[in-house]
Order: sequence, then C-alpha cells, then structure tokens
Amino acid sequence: MSLIKRNGLTPTTFPALFDDFFGRELFNWGNNNYSATSTTVPSVNIRETGDNFEVEMAAPGMDKTDFKIELNGNTLTISSQKEREQETDHEGYSRREFSYQSFQRSFVLPKDVVDVEHIAARYENGLLHLTIPKQEQAKQKAPRLIEIA
Repeated sequence: MSLIKRNGLTPTTFPALFDDFFGRELFNWGNNNYSATSTTVPSVNIRETGDNFEVEMAAPGMDKTDFKIELNGNTLTISSQKEREQETDHEGYSRREFSYQSFQRSFVLPKDVVDVEHIAARYENGLLHLTIPKQEQAKQKAPRLIEIA
C-alpha cells in the first residue's frame, strides 16, 4: 500500500523507494540475497583455470541429497527443494510449523569447451563444489617461444 498520491509530477522511483523500504523485514536489513519473489538465491563463485571451471555455491544447512544437478545441452541447472514439517504437543498446547524452500540457478556453458562426461560435484561444510573439466583441445596451452628466422 502506498500513502503517496501520484499526480504525475512525482518521479516514479520515489514511491518505489518507499514501497521497498517498508516492504523489508525489520530485523533483516543485511540479507540482500533475495529474488523478486522473496526466495533465497544462493551465492555462487565461478573460477576458470587452465584445465577446468570451478563452481562454489553457498548452501549451508543442506544435505547432498537435497540438490539436483542437471545438464541439458550446454545449460547446467542446480536446483533444490526442501520441505520441513514439525508438530509438537505439550500440556494441552499444540504447535505445528512447516517450511518450504527452493531455488534454481542455471548457467550456460561454452559450447565445445566442456568435457560433459567428467563433471564432478561434492558437498562439504555448507558449500557445493562443482568441477567442470575442459576438453583437451580447449585447455590453455603453455606459451610457446617463436624464433625469428
């Protein structure tokens, strides 16, 4: 809900600023890793070396069975769906809580560069690590000295 009357003279970003300001969680100012749908999107680091690409995804509190990693053509998709339900009965009171969290990140891999048969993944200490090796012909070659004739 906006309390500002729009009469055409006010810049369009001004009301959006207030909508964003009042729409945030009061005690969660530092968490800016949310998408437009208010779902958490894990942070990703991608590094290229001479032999492969390395992907690190921060996803603490999950198990390796919570992830689904799929390669479709040259699009790599990492997704997860996790549901939790808890019910407590204590001295005539009952409490039922449930949560559902999911995310999906997709990356387009370079064509004819990646060795799709040898992609490896591991999950440890809250980080999902993917090693995406390059094909032999795409690997960086050592510099070669060319003699002048």
